[in-house]
Amino acid sequence: MAREIYAYKSRVDGTLHYPMKMISRGNRDHDFFEFDPVPLPKTGKLLTFTTVYNLPAQYEVATLGLGIVELENGMRMLGQIEIDDPQIGMAVKGTVKVVRRETYDDYYGMVFTAA
Repeated sequence: MAREIYAYKSRVDGTLHYPMKMISRGNRDHDFFEFDPVPLPKTGKLLTFTTVYNLPAQYEVATLGLGIVELENGMRMLGQIEIDDPQIGMAVKGTVKVVRRETYDDYYGMVFTAA
């Protein structure tokens, strides 16, 4: 079973939100939670990136690549990148994977590789 990360589409005005918002940006006059989940696309382009060298113990790696990706629907998201030589503007594809483990919990997020 493939895991998904979801954006939330306003039932009132069709505005997409990621992460979840309680009130739509496009129309603030309506009630909370008038949203439907929509899977985010998994392809896009890398807008910027960095490498983190001083990580908490839960990450179990020496360094961690992070990037902001503009998805094919225009939304932007932060995700881990597993690319040897990342370049701004390069095409990337994402997979939902475990990004951090704690004693009894696994935390999932998008991990991007070169397309």
